[in-house]
Amino acid sequence: MALPKGAALLPAERRALTVLAAIYAVRLLGLFLLLPVLALHAGSLPGATPLLAGLAVGAYGLTQALMQIPFGAWSDRIGRKPVIVIGLLLHVAGSALGAVAASAASLVAARIVQGLGAVSGPVTAFLADLTRPAARTRAMFAIGLCIGASFVVSLVAGPLIAASIGVSGVFWLIGALGLAALGLVLCALPAERPAAERAARGDWRAALAPALAPHYAGVFMLHLTLTAAFIAVPHVLRDLHGIEPARHWVFYLGVFLASVALTVPLVLWSERQRDTGRALWAGGAGLAAALAALVWAESHLHALLAALVVYFGAFNFLEARLPAALTEAAGDESRGAALGVFATCQFAGAFAGGLMGGVLLGSRWHDTGILAGAALAALAWLPVIAYRKTPRTG
Repeated sequence: MALPKGAALLPAERRALTVLAAIYAVRLLGLFLLLPVLALHAGSLPGATPLLAGLAVGAYGLTQALMQIPFGAWSDRIGRKPVIVIGLLLHVAGSALGAVAASAASLVAARIVQGLGAVSGPVTAFLADLTRPAARTRAMFAIGLCIGASFVVSLVAGPLIAASIGVSGVFWLIGALGLAALGLVLCALPAERPAAERAARGDWRAALAPALAPHYAGVFMLHLTLTAAFIAVPHVLRDLHGIEPARHWVFYLGVFLASVALTVPLVLWSERQRDTGRALWAGGAGLAAALAALVWAESHLHALLAALVVYFGAFNFLEARLPAALTEAAGDESRGAALGVFATCQFAGAFAGGLMGGVLLGSRWHDTGILAGAALAALAWLPVIAYRKTPRTG
């Protein structure tokens, strides 16, 4: 399939993408790698309560959400690199504190510090700064693959690494990865624009323009459905199909790899579309259809896996296309602030999906209610796309 003119990444863009994707992966591993093991570890520490164990898992996402907008706007004013460096230093400090935490309360404090390094907005804004609009979706797609790969790798590797070197060792490993990413930022990333060219940046009020709301609603919906799905699907695999949790990673890995074959054609097709809203609507419709199919396919394993492939194909596409569309619509002067709002909505959606899933899991609707709620959330986003103002295209 021929690539659209100008869509291929230039060597400088590929180098920047590689470095920034590595930084993104460090942040994601700080969240995902500990998910399978942290609650049990927190529960074994002195002073542990169910609330503190839950906070040890959730505190990282909470402080990430709170700090995304300030870090994004700050990067618009003083530059991407300094803010990313500060964020990574906080991430490393929190990881070290987590490794030596001797009580449940100190572990929660460590996770709060670890989450303060909210570099998602600045990293994505830096990537947008360093790529041409024609190549931006492809670069964002690579970041989306990084997110998916980090999630799958964490599901598999987290328990294995913890069994080998302990949860404290996992924290030290995450801290070491943070230091490696810091070295890449300082040595491998190109120079930014002069300070004079950034003077007009950092107006976070412009990032709250109504025309950008569909992008924020979209990423909120996207991560609500992801979190909800991963509350429901493990129960379906175990309770309806008798598959032990220790074997679930095999299904997730296969589903993710198969979904890439669906996502790539979607990305190439979207690059040819002058109307970005049409591409977003197609991805949202595919997501809603896949979630609705999951409700029907609960008792049929092969249909369930096929629906998950479609879901992740649409998810990966929107994970790439939404931030690319946002950077086009926001403009240079508020790009970092807009991506900070975007990342905040991403984490808020994950929290909302977990809350919805937890409430419905204990109700009489159980897994079916969770998946149906996620499908309705995806459907509700489709009319919102109509309010998106399409930016000028070449």
